[in-house]
Amino acid sequence: MSSQSPVQRLRTSGIFSLEGAESEVENNVWIVGDDETAVVIDAAHDHERIARGLGDRELMAIVCTHGHSDHVNAAVDLADLTDSPILLHPDDAELWHQVHPYREPDAPLLHGEVLSAGGIELTVLHTPGHTPGGVSLYAPELGVVFTGDTLFPGGPGATGQPASDFPTIITSIRDQLTVLPGDTVVHPGHGESSTIAEAAARLEGWADRGF
Repeated sequence: MSSQSPVQRLRTSGIFSLEGAESEVENNVWIVGDDETAVVIDAAHDHERIARGLGDRELMAIVCTHGHSDHVNAAVDLADLTDSPILLHPDDAELWHQVHPYREPDAPLLHGEVLSAGGIELTVLHTPGHTPGGVSLYAPELGVVFTGDTLFPGGPGATGQPASDFPTIITSIRDQLTVLPGDTVVHPGHGESSTIAEAAARLEGWADRGF
């Protein structure tokens, strides 16, 4: 029996940079797996801290929920340290290259694809809107979904940046996330967790007021 919780959260802090603007931000880095193998969801800011969190487990993949700098800026260093592949939806290639212009992701994340680590399956859901290639990762046997910056307790992710689109993120939440069981726990890229039921109850209000 595994002594590790199947889901661990690390909090890392650093700089979010986009379109010449910078701001300090704290990110959730999620480690999903067992005592032997794991995946990292969003390698943010501090690859050495993430590696310490992994311990001696084999890192199967670094999964990027989207290409914004604060979610991928430690990915290459972590990949080099652990000899593990970086996975990103191809629609976020342009954002990725703003951060890592000389390194390509190793494989695409595609809607419906299933990733596995430590006996846990993660289904890739394409949830664009915050970015074109935003994805969420649903682990049905754990009853959790990792939403990156698509869905937070207080509403959808920001859509004021280039390549973001508010109607698209609302559609993603409605069609891909609120159809999940209501007691599914939502683990976002920043801040605290919530549930799908909470999001479903508030979705129409978010949509009506354009958040």
